[in-house]
Amino acid sequence: MFSTSDLFAITMNPLQVIITLVIGLLVGLYIWFIYKKTFAGVMYSRSFGITLVMMTVVTALMLMLINNSLTLSLGMVGALSIVRYRTAIKDPLDTVFIFWAVGQGIAIGTKFYDVAVIAGIVIGIFLLIISAGKGKGSMGYLLILHYNDLAADAVRKMTKQLPGARVKSKVVRPDSTELTMELRLKDNETGFVEKFLRVEGVYDATL
Repeated sequence: MFSTSDLFAITMNPLQVIITLVIGLLVGLYIWFIYKKTFAGVMYSRSFGITLVMMTVVTALMLMLINNSLTLSLGMVGALSIVRYRTAIKDPLDTVFIFWAVGQGIAIGTKFYDVAVIAGIVIGIFLLIISAGKGKGSMGYLLILHYNDLAADAVRKMTKQLPGARVKSKVVRPDSTELTMELRLKDNETGFVEKFLRVEGVYDATL
């Protein structure tokens, strides 16, 4: 039988707590560094990088508490089971980094520091190798076009010829259309933007 005093019977070395959280911080910063190096999207989110760091630290803290008190672990599992996360993940690869941060935090919180370091180095190298050939020498751009119905067919044909073009959004108004597309281009491949302005019915083109 567990008594209410078991909940407060957690004895943890303050120095050990600090060491664990510092290691979690360093590993989280390393994950953020790999995320920045392998990011291949258009709009980089600094807040997501900070989230990865703090997720590693907070997960390590939670595992320290769970590892030192069975009663607290049962209560924490119950509390976390009612939490719902509704933030949309825009890039599937971001999910990998989230699970990586959580896994590193679990390893650190349970004092498997060697596993955390080795796994962090190996996974980081894997991600760098996999992303090395993706979009090499190119950068992400957003192409924004404003045009009316007269230019619709011409714009559709021209955008189909763009390398790796993907529609991000399309806003249709009574007198105009706003089209936003994601592109990956090299610096010397941006001259096509002026061609859109030669099409009758195109108001402006922004890259």
